[in-house]
Amino acid sequence: MSLSSLNNTHHENQHDMVNALLSGVRLKGLEYRRVDISAPFGLRFGEGADKQLAYFHFIGQGSAFLRTRNGTVQQLACGDAVLIPCAGVHDLYSEDDVSLVSIDAFEKVPLCDSTAEISACDLKVCRSRDNFIFSCAMEFDLGWLHPLAHLKPEVMHIETVPNHDPQIPILLDVMTKEIMAKRPGYGVILTRLADVVAAAILRRWVETGCNVCGWVEAMRDPKLAQVLSALHRDPGRQWSVADMAIEMGVSRSVFAERFTELTQYTPQQYLGNLRMRLASQWISHDNLSLDDIANRLGYSSTASFSRAFKRMTGIPPGAVRRGVYPE
Repeated sequence: MSLSSLNNTHHENQHDMVNALLSGVRLKGLEYRRVDISAPFGLRFGEGADKQLAYFHFIGQGSAFLRTRNGTVQQLACGDAVLIPCAGVHDLYSEDDVSLVSIDAFEKVPLCDSTAEISACDLKVCRSRDNFIFSCAMEFDLGWLHPLAHLKPEVMHIETVPNHDPQIPILLDVMTKEIMAKRPGYGVILTRLADVVAAAILRRWVETGCNVCGWVEAMRDPKLAQVLSALHRDPGRQWSVADMAIEMGVSRSVFAERFTELTQYTPQQYLGNLRMRLASQWISHDNLSLDDIANRLGYSSTASFSRAFKRMTGIPPGAVRRGVYPE
């Protein structure tokens, strides 16, 4: 096989891996707000939420400081966008010691479904000094047993995206223009753009920022990426460690050592977790029957699949259908 063909195959395997990582992710915008506000200002987000939400913030004009629930502070300039995966209570403010007001305390003017406008501008201040912020509360579920579930950074920043996704600066520029111009239907357009930008931030993190779990290193190893890609394409095959080693083109012992070193799982542990994660997704989101799932994942019967699921997760598959998940 030529070097060009090897590179193309590796590139395809990397795509397979990223697709596999993102396949179980749910990123859905719930409530969007366009905020026009004069400095000094202090906005508090996430109070009173009945569940853990992610937040997307885009600074269309002006600047703000972001303080996360852990007390970390960073400055956001005009054109900056961030995704906060496990946001909790956090603040956007113009300067230190400013009074903080819950975003829910402001009067909202509906623009369209789930999108509203908030205006808190000082009429004595030149409009060029106003701050325009577009924010979105989102459901962000990596899914239990997902290999990235416990590795989400506190803040995902757009600054790592433009060099690899040149379309993103264009989308951010469009968002800025929509915020400024307020043309008819701009609320709908902003929500769609925010969803795309947030997804791009997440994808870039998956591609480069989650080294801790070994995925990035695995994707950089062409032979191992080939094995992982094969497992994700055909999780129901009766894979043995020897089969995986053959796929990689090395001895069984070399394969097992390399696999465990990079992924932190033995090959069979990884395969089992993959199957249970897929099963959970198919049960909770796709409403597949247990018979169908057992067949897809290579189990001889529904009973054997159910026993394996309970052994690995601590709960029966029926509990997941009722919305119960393991710790």
